[in-house]
Amino acid sequence: MSERHPIIAITGSSGAGTSSVTRTFNNIFRREKLHAAIIEGDSMHRYDRIEMRAKAVEAEALGNQHFSHFGAENNLLPELEHLFKTYGETGTGKRRLYLHNDEEAAPYNRPSGTFTPWEDIPANTDLLFYEGLHGAVVNDEVNIAQYPDLLIGVVPVINLEWIQKLWRDKSQRGYSTEAVTDTILRRMPDYVNVICPQFTHTHVNFQRVPCVDTSNPFIARDIPAADESFVVIRFAQPKGIDFQYLLNMIHDSFMSRANTIVVPGGKMELAMQLIFTPFIWRMMEKRKRLL
Repeated sequence: MSERHPIIAITGSSGAGTSSVTRTFNNIFRREKLHAAIIEGDSMHRYDRIEMRAKAVEAEALGNQHFSHFGAENNLLPELEHLFKTYGETGTGKRRLYLHNDEEAAPYNRPSGTFTPWEDIPANTDLLFYEGLHGAVVNDEVNIAQYPDLLIGVVPVINLEWIQKLWRDKSQRGYSTEAVTDTILRRMPDYVNVICPQFTHTHVNFQRVPCVDTSNPFIARDIPAADESFVVIRFAQPKGIDFQYLLNMIHDSFMSRANTIVVPGGKMELAMQLIFTPFIWRMMEKRKRLL
């Protein structure tokens, strides 16, 4: 952790909804006139799209049916840890982008599914903001979770997560239900062994729980709406959290445990604004005093 060069990390699996949380933070950064160094988790994959497909074929030929982007070995986790450490100490580091589609790739004159060259993080950023799969990994090789000043987990109940992934991959990426189902099954061991353990290290977890039937996510025609859900917000260290203020400000919210507040799904962004804006204020005040 670094008060001079703070780090915020959002971690969650594919389809969990981390992009929605990122939009909320971008709104806070814009409103507070903060310049954040943005790190996309996909940029820390070890292989580009074509390489990953070839490696998956090789792995399957060797009997590995669970080769996935979730696995630690398929990501540059030591490099991510080094980036967090370096930024926390100096406010500098290296980053690159993963170009998901032709629209993203066009300005760089590169094919989609590839990476841009490594480049220096812009000078004089106020903080580093990471969103991806591995922001809180702790294993025998790395301890990434020790560096962020704020670690946020985004963890819908599993059937909702699968519905969100199915909808995104089918409607936006053109995959079939069978292809997405195969991906879910292939990733399952890494989901259990790599993704889930991270949420014991996060400072705050957001878990959306639908109030409609999601018992068979593979036949769902749409994603349950925010108003058809509740969001469970768990604080690892509730000291300093003004729960009464949150209960007063968010209608129909309630406490389920001493460190947990439940809010209507449609109020998730409001809850994030109320929880994280004061945190960022304090973070920036400490930084200004030290610089």
